[in-house]
Amino acid sequence: MNTTSAAARRVLVTGADGFVGRGLVGALGRQMERARLDAVIACDVRAVPPERQRPGVHYAMMDVRAADLAAQWQHLRPDTVVHLASIVTPGKGMTRAFEYSVDVEGTRNVLAACLASGVRHIVVSSSGAAYGYHADNPPWLSEDMPLRGNAVFAYAHHKRLVEEMLAEHRRSHPQLAQTVLRIGTILGKRVDNQITALFEKPRLIAIRGSRSPFVFIWDEDVRGALLHALSGRAPPGCYNLAGDGALTIQEIAARLGKRTTDFPAGLLKALLAVGSALGISRYGPEQLDFLRYRPVLLNTALKERFGYLPAKTSAQAFEAFIAARAAQGRPITA
Repeated sequence: MNTTSAAARRVLVTGADGFVGRGLVGALGRQMERARLDAVIACDVRAVPPERQRPGVHYAMMDVRAADLAAQWQHLRPDTVVHLASIVTPGKGMTRAFEYSVDVEGTRNVLAACLASGVRHIVVSSSGAAYGYHADNPPWLSEDMPLRGNAVFAYAHHKRLVEEMLAEHRRSHPQLAQTVLRIGTILGKRVDNQITALFEKPRLIAIRGSRSPFVFIWDEDVRGALLHALSGRAPPGCYNLAGDGALTIQEIAARLGKRTTDFPAGLLKALLAVGSALGISRYGPEQLDFLRYRPVLLNTALKERFGYLPAKTSAQAFEAFIAARAAQGRPITA
């Protein structure tokens, strides 16, 4: 892989109308207004509503799976691609085959388009989930540890497959610099997902004998790390993106003024299986490992090699999330 990457001038963003993409495109638009960029191309599978569009940004409907993706990019001439398009929370009725087509085949298509259109640098949003949820995960995971995204979890498995593909391209196509950010659990003022839903319950689910630690990253720090990757000051590579420290499920409950309901692992697995079979729960028995074997990301390389220091620690990000919910009239504290 290249040891340096020139500062981006023409940036194309896939998944530009997703949660992370909107904030990034807004920041890139402001940079373009200050003449730090020549072009910002915001691509999404859906049309971006006019009220969310920024002046000067070129918006394009584009499916990362499109057969003519390379031809479209040759016309747009990006020198840098930020690849955010991914299925994070599947919609109702979405099949695993469809998720695979977007996550894995879409990334394969994006890489081919980068090579065909002369892109110099690709920045990819990966996830700590690529390490997998395993009983023998070390207390802290660093970037040199194996990626074992569990096959039972589509998101984790697909992130693992994508990273294996990226590793092969680093060997076979070193002219395309790669920055891969393995992102922890994102919190922000407007974040609502299956993890934040766990914190909204009157009592938090805990598994007896497991501390279930979470690492958090504030959404503004995700945006800051992406912008740093585009600046030309950061060496390409693979980096864990998380705030300092971690919070166990018990510590999270205490900060919320709530208690935990501690289940024996076997009992919770049986309850999840029954709830899934009856259609009264979106979670199945496989979620047991998701809850008890959290990948805990060490961010030393992010700070020392990549050169980015998150503004908020995991604990500070969680406190800011609590405060944001309260300000919105949706308090999650007891």
